[in-house]
Amino acid sequence: MITLTKEDGPADLDGVTHLSIGVSWDPTVGSSGGLLGKLRQKAGTDLDLIAIAMQGADPVRLAGLDSLDPLGNGSLVHSGDNQTGRGDGDDETVTVEFGRVPGNITAIVFVAAAYKKSSSFQKARNISFKVYDATGGTTQQVADIWPSLLSNDNGCAVAKAIRVGGSWKLQVINETGKIKQGDEQALMRFAASK
Repeated sequence: MITLTKEDGPADLDGVTHLSIGVSWDPTVGSSGGLLGKLRQKAGTDLDLIAIAMQGADPVRLAGLDSLDPLGNGSLVHSGDNQTGRGDGDDETVTVEFGRVPGNITAIVFVAAAYKKSSSFQKARNISFKVYDATGGTTQQVADIWPSLLSNDNGCAVAKAIRVGGSWKLQVINETGKIKQGDEQALMRFAASK
């Protein structure tokens, strides 16, 4: 079993064949009270979990938004877009099967973002990123990462899986930053900088 924290540095994923990262959040009224607040909470807010496959310094594939299996072989799969934050457990997940990731992919960066216009981290509460070892058909949580509530940013680099020879390491990043909403290239540049 692995245990991950930012302070521990990269963790060896030896023996981990499947890794899942999930994001969950709760809708909130924010600073709006009364009827407007109730309507805002009912509508929820749309955060997005995105995994960007890197080839060296270049982002080459994206899992998330409207791309559920960008490598085409089931090695990097997104669960689909939850646009409200309502429901139990993780609202969106990305699962990696390391043995099937093509050899030209050198890293996978996991980013959560208030990507679509009118969404924001400030319209969500209790944002949590969970990392699971999903090897052998069982799922075991190995990390629970919480971004700072003091940020006005709309993106968070959660973690990065890095290929080292024939194995993988996972680094918890948990760093926020600004991403121009609706701009896929800005999202890619943010991931590439991590």
